[in-house]
Amino acid sequence: MNAHLWLVPAAVATQSKSPLGGLGTNYFLLEIVLLVAAFYFVLVRPQQKQRKQQEETLRRIKKGDEVVTAGGIVGEVIHIKETMKDGAPAPSMDDRITIKSAESRIVVERGRIARVASKAADGGSAPS
Repeated sequence: MNAHLWLVPAAVATQSKSPLGGLGTNYFLLEIVLLVAAFYFVLVRPQQKQRKQQEETLRRIKKGDEVVTAGGIVGEVIHIKETMKDGAPAPSMDDRITIKSAESRIVVERGRIARVASKAADGGSAPS
């Protein structure tokens, strides 16, 4: 009886073949690839686009813009101290921006500004 035990694993292996003819793992890998692609196009890519748009908005800050910091302070930009790169000003997220809020002046980093509302975008007319 012990002489034929070596045949049992071979018999089990031949009986457990999938009806797809061994393509089960390929379909599983295809599902995983499709799932990763879906996560990329639904979650990662839109977040990257939003981050790039926010950085571009922060790089275009100019004097007179109304800004809201990450801490919730609302103020008007009165001075921008840009970093110098190769002798020319290069806007970066580490630039120091001075804002005026009520009677206070506050210096914040460009990257800590959450939202920008340009005065030119408000319509330029004062209420009567």
